[in-house]
Amino acid sequence: MAKITYQHPNGTITVVDVQAPNTVMRGAKLNNVDGIEAQCGGSAQCGTCHVYIDEASTVPLPPMDEVEDDVLYGTACPRRENSRLSCQLPVTDDLDGLLVHLPEAQS
Repeated sequence: MAKITYQHPNGTITVVDVQAPNTVMRGAKLNNVDGIEAQCGGSAQCGTCHVYIDEASTVPLPPMDEVEDDVLYGTACPRRENSRLSCQLPVTDDLDGLLVHLPEAQS
């Protein structure tokens, strides 16, 4: 289980415990965290689960694949160096303490 922190654009913070084998996106949906739409259900097709990984994060993340890389160019809010699709971030114990920032809009 990993404790994941979701920070909304207004500064509101929601901390939830997420069990493997969920993803950071699924953890948000299961815990009613606003700000992640996940219209495609987690198949890396819509970009509505876009998050910004906290720049100070040292949590190890899986490498970005080509599909995720392409989808991130079409998100509602600008892509940054720390952009990821939360559906492509599988939860493991290693993700404990992850802080993600939610963008202003997802669609």
